[in-house]
Amino acid sequence: MDVKTNINKYINENEICLFMKGTPDSPQCGFSMAVSNVLKHLNVEFKGVNVLESEELRQGIKDFSDWPTIPQLYIKGKFVGGCDIVKEMFETGELKKLLESKNLIR
Repeated sequence: MDVKTNINKYINENEICLFMKGTPDSPQCGFSMAVSNVLKHLNVEFKGVNVLESEELRQGIKDFSDWPTIPQLYIKGKFVGGCDIVKEMFETGELKKLLESKNLIR
């Protein structure tokens, strides 16, 4: 399976998908930890995809989204953004509203 197909599979099979360095339980960078913690704080289930497991995946997600950094958050198949965008959306309440509108907040 090519990397683009694999990325599409993760995004389409998980309502909230976070491409990150490390895992939600063991983030390997501060930015990935910040986004993971925001999602945990909002009490939503999400799939963490560790891009450090494959250089092909790490580069592939950057090419896929045309976004140069990791982490990258996808909600219901749509790219939301990286750490700064997610943190800003959280602080303004926009992220919670988005998740509520998609019926993803328990």
